[in-house]
Amino acid sequence: MSQSAIRPRRPAALALVAILGAVGLSACVTQPPAMDAGIGFREARFAEVTAMRDYRKCRDDALTLDRQGRETGDAAKYLASAKLLETCESDLGPEAAGIARDERLQAYALSIQNFLKGGDLTSARSNLQRLSQAHPGVDLYYPDGSSFVDTMEVLLGLRPDHAVARFSDANVNRDLKGEMRRVQYWQSH
Repeated sequence: MSQSAIRPRRPAALALVAILGAVGLSACVTQPPAMDAGIGFREARFAEVTAMRDYRKCRDDALTLDRQGRETGDAAKYLASAKLLETCESDLGPEAAGIARDERLQAYALSIQNFLKGGDLTSARSNLQRLSQAHPGVDLYYPDGSSFVDTMEVLLGLRPDHAVARFSDANVNRDLKGEMRRVQYWQSH
């Protein structure tokens, strides 16, 4: 081997290599994840789960009252169910606002229907308007394909009386249309 191959390199070149090596290796070191971010997410998720658990317990109690109202025909049970469903929704809070929207929409619609069955038409109308404002263009459908919103509007008298074919454009049950037309006929004759 020659003497030039064994001879140490210049100190400035070695310093440059050391600096570049340190900079290159520091690019590989990432920041450790913040411990607070994981805990905050878990706390928020726990709050959502707890809120939904409480909501579902409340809703189940209201559904029990609804079932009792159906079995006994007691208007007070329907009203209690409707008020409890309304309370369940209002107690839910912002932490679970976007969770289980379909489930909550069905429960709120049941509260409107139960206010109607219980005879509290004012609450049924105001909750139907709130439902329509909170969920524009959203509707639920009964098993026969009729529209929940159209049916409630017809039953609550929210369709204009001056319309010639008042119920023709409404997606409501055929029997309900016939009965409403019969009532309208006898009220005007």
